[in-house]
Amino acid sequence: MSQATAPLSVLPTEADIAEEEKRAKKHAFEMNKLSKRLHREVGEAITDFNMIEDGDKVMVCMSGGKDSYGMLDILMNLQKRAPIRFEIVAVNLDQKQPGFPEHVLPEYLTKVGVPFRIEEQDTYSVVKRVVPEGKTTCSLCSRLRRGILYRVATELGCTKIALGHHRDDILQTVFMNMFFGSTLKGMPPKLVTDNGEHVVIRPMAYCREKDLAKYAEWREFPIIPCNLCGSQEGLQRQQMREMINEWDAKFPGRVDNMFTALSNIIPSHMMDRKLYPFTTIKATGTPMAGGDIAFDEEENCGPSETPVSIINIRSGD
Repeated sequence: MSQATAPLSVLPTEADIAEEEKRAKKHAFEMNKLSKRLHREVGEAITDFNMIEDGDKVMVCMSGGKDSYGMLDILMNLQKRAPIRFEIVAVNLDQKQPGFPEHVLPEYLTKVGVPFRIEEQDTYSVVKRVVPEGKTTCSLCSRLRRGILYRVATELGCTKIALGHHRDDILQTVFMNMFFGSTLKGMPPKLVTDNGEHVVIRPMAYCREKDLAKYAEWREFPIIPCNLCGSQEGLQRQQMREMINEWDAKFPGRVDNMFTALSNIIPSHMMDRKLYPFTTIKATGTPMAGGDIAFDEEENCGPSETPVSIINIRSGD
């Protein structure tokens, strides 16, 4: 009776090794491009909105998600070669969520060598006690977290508070406010807090979420998921995210145009009487820049069905 022989392990061929090296080089090249793009976008946002000034002490708010890790990593890199001097201190609010891995952030922040503070406040119990079962917890959680972080910023003597919101967050906020709040309001890259004591900045305002996700995977950040609210698929923000992502997939460039539009606002062609004196404008007999040209069809909107270069309208014709 013959004994069956065990299958021999297949050793990689020279062609396999060469193909693997080729893939590795391509991946390294793509990640290098991605890193440069993100650093450039953060640098441009900081410059465009004068987010960080010489002598600033920046409190980088760390949630343990991909966005805050990316923000800290990029700011630390920019700090080394910036023409100005500024300090960075990382702050995490431990909200006492069940199962929250308390060791992850302190270990990481110690490893990268950045000063940090872990603030422990049991906001989880407060939110669960106040918010009815089945209702979304984000609003109350955000208010509680914001108040605590402002206090910590004061205690640490920080002049700027950096949040990890990116381009997608900003666009989602615009549509949430428009659809559900009847207001055309976004998420500004820089603002003064309601109490007038702090300046909040969003250095990643120009960065795409999908780029930050790839960057986090490449840098192998120890991501901590937020389990306070669960999945909550019915959240308004989730609806906006899905809508924008669908547009981005079906109509390349549309999301870029929408984001650029936030910096190209023409008050005279909106409807806010507080921003433009509609009730007092009168004909002056002098041509106005823009004027009713805004009602003409733009070239990038596609050709009209019956193109007309000049239309003369005379009384009685």
